[in-house]
Amino acid sequence: MIKWWKILGALLVLYTIVFGFLGPVPRLDILNETIRNVYFHVPIWFAMLFQMGVSLWYAIRQLSTSDVKTDLYSYQAAQVGLFFSIPGILTGCLWARFTWGTWWTFRDPKLNGVAIAILIYLAYFILRSSINDEQKRARISAVYNIFAFVMMFVFIMIMPRLTDSLHPGNGGNPAFGKYDLDNHMRLVFYPAVIGWIIISMWILDIRKRLAVLHHTIEHE
Repeated sequence: MIKWWKILGALLVLYTIVFGFLGPVPRLDILNETIRNVYFHVPIWFAMLFQMGVSLWYAIRQLSTSDVKTDLYSYQAAQVGLFFSIPGILTGCLWARFTWGTWWTFRDPKLNGVAIAILIYLAYFILRSSINDEQKRARISAVYNIFAFVMMFVFIMIMPRLTDSLHPGNGGNPAFGKYDLDNHMRLVFYPAVIGWIIISMWILDIRKRLAVLHHTIEHE
């Protein structure tokens, strides 16, 4: 049975896609029509950060309860978060190509921080696959997950604000919300953030049920 919040998420994303491409946007130098990408690039990253936060929460619960399910849920949330990082990077690269003239630049600490954060989480998946004992894997993975989230937050949210950065809202640059988002854009942007987060929750819900089912079959 499809729950109401899943329908809401689908409708919000559909609304975002339609009005994101057809709705009015401010005519700004350099950005021009590419400002529409703010409806997709930024909300998708919000969904990724949300899922990594969910993974952290389950990791903390694993250390406090030693429940195997919390480890499974933490792992699934991290996978969903990493999945959302892919379209997040692709939409970011596309935006950079039209506004900065390049697909990627190592001059931007936020781009570098994103790349490092993804590598840190990839190491988390490798670590899990290298440990056979279930309880040991759960505890070590939970500890590393906490470390990974803290490092991701430092590389993505803190360091870009302390150094020169090309990204809006970082390195002394004004954020989009301060100057560029008008009332028409806010009517699409905020539903987009909510919609993509709900879609990420829907994907996690499916993966959690599949993970528990697979775990139950393995231990019968």
